[in-house]
Amino acid sequence: MSESDRRVVSEPSLRSYLDALDARGELVRVTEELSWDLEASAVAMRAGDRDGPIPLFEHVRGSDVPGARLVGDPYRGSQRRPWDRIATALGLPADADSEAYYDAMLDRLTDPVDPVTVDATPEAAPCKEVVRTGEEARLLSLPWPYIHSGDGGRYSNLHTLVAPDPDSEWVDWSTHRMMIHDDRQSSVLLLAGEQTPNLYYYKYERRDEPMPAAIVVGAEPAVQCTSVMWIPTGSDEARYAGGLRGAPVELVECETNDLRVPANAELVVEGHLLPEERLDEGPFGDYFGYMHGPRRSMPAFRVDAITHRESPIIPFCVEGTGAGYTENTTSSMEVGCVGPDATLGLRAAGFDVVRCVPWQFTPRTAYVVATATDDPGTLHELANFIFTTWGMLHIDFFIFVDACVDPLDTREVFEAIALHADPDADFHQFGVETMPKVPLNIYQTPDEKGDAQTGTSKAKTAKAYIDATGSEGARPPVVSESSRDRARELLATAGVAATPRRETDRAADASDSEGER
Repeated sequence: MSESDRRVVSEPSLRSYLDALDARGELVRVTEELSWDLEASAVAMRAGDRDGPIPLFEHVRGSDVPGARLVGDPYRGSQRRPWDRIATALGLPADADSEAYYDAMLDRLTDPVDPVTVDATPEAAPCKEVVRTGEEARLLSLPWPYIHSGDGGRYSNLHTLVAPDPDSEWVDWSTHRMMIHDDRQSSVLLLAGEQTPNLYYYKYERRDEPMPAAIVVGAEPAVQCTSVMWIPTGSDEARYAGGLRGAPVELVECETNDLRVPANAELVVEGHLLPEERLDEGPFGDYFGYMHGPRRSMPAFRVDAITHRESPIIPFCVEGTGAGYTENTTSSMEVGCVGPDATLGLRAAGFDVVRCVPWQFTPRTAYVVATATDDPGTLHELANFIFTTWGMLHIDFFIFVDACVDPLDTREVFEAIALHADPDADFHQFGVETMPKVPLNIYQTPDEKGDAQTGTSKAKTAKAYIDATGSEGARPPVVSESSRDRARELLATAGVAATPRRETDRAADASDSEGER
């Protein structure tokens, strides 16, 4: 990789990324005062529906922190190119196609960079501009959003949870939503089977020890990207974030524990996850597009300190809008971050995978794998590996297509299914009553969602995959490309618009959004 490709922005932070969006006309600064109570999320949801710019809310009522702001779905990509804003955030060409984007991400992930530690001063670590500890550290002084009208409370749902392994030097970075209860405590959704929950349930809690943790809100883009990836247990996520950034990530020591956190973050909440202590969590409008329930008990997080920048920016994601028709931060990051990481992981495991990507607009539920093999035994082995790997527990459906198929092109994937997937021979129910589940699946009943203490599902039902490989002998296209070009010319001569209607509608929406600015 060339040095020019490795360089990102001079001061990589959420703020510099938002400035880059602003320069591209992809950010709208909402200057009218509004509330954190459903209003900000309603605007952000509408912006996503219309494929509009990212809304930054400059004046939020109900905050005791001067100048505190919200930004809605900052990494939401465009509906045709969901990876494009993540590319901007990481200094990659924003006009790269999906293949070039994936190649660039794989290059960076295979070249990690060690982090560095900086002094705990406001100049070196902006997250230390304001430091509050003890009784002065109040969660409700900040404008955490109430996102959906049926939610159990106000949430932070776009952050990095930093937690250490008590038996090694490994520190895990992950993302687990946090529901605010009062000034000093919150509940954190920890589902057993994932890395940080396993540290809590099977190490700290069994030893009756509190788990030190830090909630890093508004971290620089490379950190946010890494926290959603399926980095192997024991690996240093800070190094991978450095690879994505193209330079060392700057870390700073916490005020009340030994953890190090990204120095350029907007806000850091330090505290402990207490053993055998639970608080209610949920319901919440979840990633599949519906209200998830029931309300359940989750580990209690007790606040020790809050540090933040002046006029901090709190990002949030309007979950529940990404099922089949629009993008949000979760669905875009699944394409732009988790997909490349999953591709790299499957290749490292020895599988001939070209690209592994989520079905667009549907985070986590269904994935498409483009592979150079069509051997049924190899595909079954690949399915077994996928369905039993911790990072892919959320995924219930896989579609295998040939290497020549673009897995991000819904039309090409449907065509592969129609042409090559025999319902009798190529639709496979895998691992009947033996596959691990998470309790966020909408189709599970409250009883099937399982243990309210750890959040594990007791319904170990089947998963499924479709073998849509086998391009040999595929029918030729009905109309040649030259004939299509000639048809467009004739239509243009006759005064008929050559742009598909959906593109015209999208352009009109974009024009309306510009007018609203």
